[in-house]
Amino acid sequence: MKVALIGASGFVGAAILKELLSRGNEVTAIARDVNKIETEGDKLTKKQADVLDTDKLAEAVKGADAVVSAFNAGWANPNLYADTIKGAEAIQKGVKVAGVKRYIFIGGAGTLQIDGNQIVDGPDFPEAYKPGATAVRDYFNTLKNETELDWLFFSPAIEMHQGITTGRTGKYRLGKTSPVFNEDGRSILSVEDLAVVIADELENNAHYQEQFTAAY
Repeated sequence: MKVALIGASGFVGAAILKELLSRGNEVTAIARDVNKIETEGDKLTKKQADVLDTDKLAEAVKGADAVVSAFNAGWANPNLYADTIKGAEAIQKGVKVAGVKRYIFIGGAGTLQIDGNQIVDGPDFPEAYKPGATAVRDYFNTLKNETELDWLFFSPAIEMHQGITTGRTGKYRLGKTSPVFNEDGRSILSVEDLAVVIADELENNAHYQEQFTAAY
């Protein structure tokens, strides 16, 4: 399979890149600075592109069987909300211009619902992450109206960060609009197993134009 991966130099993108290559996929890894993509491989092509440059992005992803976006506008970005929205919408447009139909957007856990309410709207949601999480939620509302693309919106587990050290187990349970909790009441997943989820989805086509999530 030929996969174009946007945000390949980031925490999530780098893990997805390694997993896709380990399965023999041809990957076009796209980043603002390709020097930050540390992974190498015979089936890897690195391409520099700014997501806001629709023409360049479209050219970079053209010919792919699927586009996976692990785009992140930067948690320390003072314009995080606006730049997240603009970047995500530009990626969606670029994918359509390129003629690629399959599009997976890696979103956030804040969009998941507990008792009918999205986590990002809860009183305990960390203020530091709220601009980015709110932007991702608002973009998801836009994505829901997309009819041309075979799109998916993936929400990671609530606990999915660099402190999760379980590594790659290859095991997980799937959910859709609500978090998947373990017997201890935690929604947790390593970035390596997040990458397994995305690679499995690309191979199995289990979802269509919907949100889904995964955790142990």
